[in-house]
Amino acid sequence: MAGNTFGRLMKVTTFGESHGRALGVVVDGFPAGIAFDLEFIQSEMDRRRPGANSLGTKRDEKDQIKVLSGVFEGTTTGMPICMILENENQQSKDYSEIKDLFRPSHADYTYEMKYGIRDYRGGGRSSGRETSSRVAAGALAKLFLRSKGIEIKAGTVEVAGIKAENCNWDSISNELSCPDSEKTILMKEAIEKAREERESVGGIVECHITGVPVGLGEPCFDKLSSRLAAAIMSIGACKGFEIGEGFESARMKGSLYNDQMRVEDGKVSFNSNHSGGILGGISNGNEIVFRAAFKPTPSISREQLTITKDLENTTCLIKGRHDPCIVPRAVVVVEAMAALAIMDEYLISEAN
Repeated sequence: MAGNTFGRLMKVTTFGESHGRALGVVVDGFPAGIAFDLEFIQSEMDRRRPGANSLGTKRDEKDQIKVLSGVFEGTTTGMPICMILENENQQSKDYSEIKDLFRPSHADYTYEMKYGIRDYRGGGRSSGRETSSRVAAGALAKLFLRSKGIEIKAGTVEVAGIKAENCNWDSISNELSCPDSEKTILMKEAIEKAREERESVGGIVECHITGVPVGLGEPCFDKLSSRLAAAIMSIGACKGFEIGEGFESARMKGSLYNDQMRVEDGKVSFNSNHSGGILGGISNGNEIVFRAAFKPTPSISREQLTITKDLENTTCLIKGRHDPCIVPRAVVVVEAMAALAIMDEYLISEAN
């Protein structure tokens, strides 16, 4: 099955299913000599893990990372790094009633049509649980990027139409990872209401990347912006991506949108950052800012119209433990994929 590997110079391959024995990742091309901080990687896993957030799924997984290769005496060796986490709290029986039908807005139908077989237990590879492997690899990439002065921070800026306004990106400590403490309260209420109504809601994650040097990215088809878009849009529930002003730029005049430039003390500076830190597909030294839109969780406990594998009309009522809003747990996944994309481009830039 193709499509399980991301990256060009540093290749990241994830494996495993939602209800299989374990999930994991192999990172090939990670440089030697980088201090391996397992405690930090585990802390990143804890941000995403099921059961850690009162607003999410009731499935409780510890997601304890085990390192199988590529690390010796606390340092990366330059060899493939393999990390795994075991599934311990899956309840596959919850899915037995839907094994012969397709859940609306899930990948059930397309997987069945493409491969002639699918793992109906929690969605198999199409499950959001696959992102746990990405977080492990992304945490590893963050360790490398930090050694280069590059930091990545994302947060929830919208849930159920409620938008963050007074943002403090230096102080985010709530379950939603929202930079607006006041709007966090309203967002949490909207999520809890959706759970009570057996519904789900979507939202938007915004990501800020600082310390990126000028020159990352290639012309035309390998723009840094397109590599970031590919990374973020590969997250299963993500349905939209914009960088800088994004779609709002279509409503602006050039005199307002253009990031005018000056030289101060011999250094180039920009009077604004409407382009989101990327010009011509190449980083310009400004903070990189992008947003990702996430759809409502498709698994809701309401009766819905669907069809069977035999192409008969029917209805389904999805059981199991699901997030009424995937956004809070998606924040660290966005950071992880951004880290992997930036690190890969950084290594390519150094190799040129």
